[in-house]
This record gives sequence, structure tokens and C-alpha cells, in this order.
Amino acid sequence: MPLLFSYGTLQQDDVQLATFGRRLHGQCDGLPGYEPSLVEIEDLRQAAAIGRTHHANVIFNGCAGSRVPGKVFEVTDAELAAADEYERPASYERVSVTLTSGKEAWVYVHAPPSARHS
Repeated sequence: MPLLFSYGTLQQDDVQLATFGRRLHGQCDGLPGYEPSLVEIEDLRQAAAIGRTHHANVIFNGCAGSRVPGKVFEVTDAELAAADEYERPASYERVSVTLTSGKEAWVYVHAPPSARHS
């Protein structure tokens, strides 16, 4: 089963229930070589609806001392597809990473339409 690393909203019970139909049980882990950042929410209605002006994000910096904390979850292929749909409206794409634990996992990073690989 695929592993999914979350540093943000996919750790929240309400988001998991809405996206996957269940609560996920994860383990604490980290994303080395990345640092936290924020992405402005351009849609003012969306920002008002969720009560935030920015989405959490991470940026690769390659520094050995950098690490973003989060949780890693085991998900099904169908749940991974559901996570893709959840993240797509905010222009996030799924990339493969190696976590602090050495596990290979998927993580979502902001990728404006002009920078997308797909």
C-alpha cells in the first residue's frame, strides 16, 4: 500500500473523514531537506470559507539540517486518488520523497499551473 506524508490539513480528522471516509492512523516522521512555507489563497471566498488566507506548503532547500515534521499514513490507491482530488484545486501536485525514517512516501507540494510537470 502507498505511503502518504502530510505536514498539513491531511492530518486533520475532519479532512480525513471528508476525503477518505475514515480516520487515518499515522506515525510521526519528517521530510528532510525541506522547509515550511506558505501559499496565498487567491480565491477570497475560499479563504473566508476555511478561515485562512494561506495554505501550508514545503519548499525543497537541500539543507541537511532542514526537516518538516508531519505524519506518514498507509493509504489505498483509491485513497491516494481521493487525496489528489482534494489537493488539485489548490494547485498541489504529488511527488515522491524519502522521509527521515527512510520510508518512501508521496507528499503534496504547491505547483502553480505554469510549473506543473503533468
